Amino acid sequence: MVSTPKEQSTAAGKSVLDKELIRELSALLEETGLSEIEIEQSGMRVRVVRGGQMTAAAPMAATPAASLVAATGITSTAAPDPAKHPGVVASPMVGTAYLSPEPGARPFVEVGSKVLAGQTLLIIEAMKTMNQIPAPRAGSVKQILIEDGRPVEFGEPLMIIE
Repeated sequence: MVSTPKEQSTAAGKSVLDKELIRELSALLEETGLSEIEIEQSGMRVRVVRGGQMTAAAPMAATPAASLVAATGITSTAAPDPAKHPGVVASPMVGTAYLSPEPGARPFVEVGSKVLAGQTLLIIEAMKTMNQIPAPRAGSVKQILIEDGRPVEFGEPLMIIE
């Protein structure tokens, strides 16, 4: 579909992503029902995530930080990848994640909660079955990386427990 990303240069000499490429990738997300799509060509990487987030990384040799393309422009960020954190709890299945046992109820855990190995962290609904996701180890919940009632993918980081 898209052979190579086009670059336009600005007066400052920085490259800007082709907006048409981003539009095509967004349309492809809608057509396929995917939650995100990433393409890398000629040292330029573009990642589009459903919900309005778009990420573009500059050429690999130039800088290790990714650039976020948002409505306000291009902003640099050096946020670490939560999937590589040693305390990450990854989704064991595709489904819809719920942080509480029922709507309006208190969540199973919150940031700062102390958990024991085997304690229920959240529920993932898959094929009309509610699957309790247990803590793989004891520790403290440092981050909750998902939103209640949102779809999750297999292997997607859900929480970080340290």
